[in-house]
Amino acid sequence: MFRLKNPSVLIHQQRMAYLFIALPVLLLAIFMILPIGMALIVSFTNYDVINPPNWIGFHNYVKMFHDPYFFTSLKNTVIYTALFVPLGLVVSLATAILINMNKKGAGLFRTFFYVPVLCSTVATATIWYWLLNPQYGLINQILGWFGINGPAWLYDSNWAMLAIVLMSVWMTFGTNMMIFLAGLQGIPANLYEASKIEGASKWKTFRYVTWPSLSKTTFLVTTMLIINAFQVFDQAYVLTKGGPGNSTITLVYYIYNEGFGGLKMGYASAISFVLFLIILIFSIINMRLNKEDRTA
Repeated sequence: MFRLKNPSVLIHQQRMAYLFIALPVLLLAIFMILPIGMALIVSFTNYDVINPPNWIGFHNYVKMFHDPYFFTSLKNTVIYTALFVPLGLVVSLATAILINMNKKGAGLFRTFFYVPVLCSTVATATIWYWLLNPQYGLINQILGWFGINGPAWLYDSNWAMLAIVLMSVWMTFGTNMMIFLAGLQGIPANLYEASKIEGASKWKTFRYVTWPSLSKTTFLVTTMLIINAFQVFDQAYVLTKGGPGNSTITLVYYIYNEGFGGLKMGYASAISFVLFLIILIFSIINMRLNKEDRTA
């Protein structure tokens, strides 16, 4: 028979548990919940750092619908997301599958692929400035071997966003690769053995065994990619400063310009909450799509 613990001991354990939880909750409230609440209040004012804030209601939110730069930054952010999310997903999954084959040197390549994640944006941008140089860059040199005249990349409004996407994928795919690798190693080996006995090709094995087994992992990775894509800032700031011709200015970059450049803290806070709603909507859509795939 099991002996019940003394009620006083249970009460003491509960108090200790609450005590250990209290500090993280307090830090969360001070550094997350409180600033978010203050930003929400500021979004209904015309606060400019210098003068006291005045309550103006929904004026900042209405102003967005008449601001062409807001829609330009929103369009650029959506384009970036549409390019970055699928490309980042494919690259990270492909590299994870290659490393999971356990070939000789796989551990070394795993380390090499993860190194860009550890590099700062400024260091990475320095490398990509050289790679994307229209005259002496490695990428255009390689394209020249095939008789292709490479674009001006960072100096051409038609190619600048793609250049930022390429740099972003290179910077971030290592983390998602490790997540996919963990998911791949968690797939039972007997599923692959059954597939092999049935004579399934590698493509059918991937389609009917690997991909369905990675549904939860894929949901996690795509959600992270979507959130990171809508929050892109440093790549555009370091590489192009939002140019050429505002072709790479993103929502977060526009928030930065309005808040710290124009001292329009109220308007910048309003855009921030609109961005939060956009990320929330896309995350819910992604969750619904993944749920339908799992139930199909």
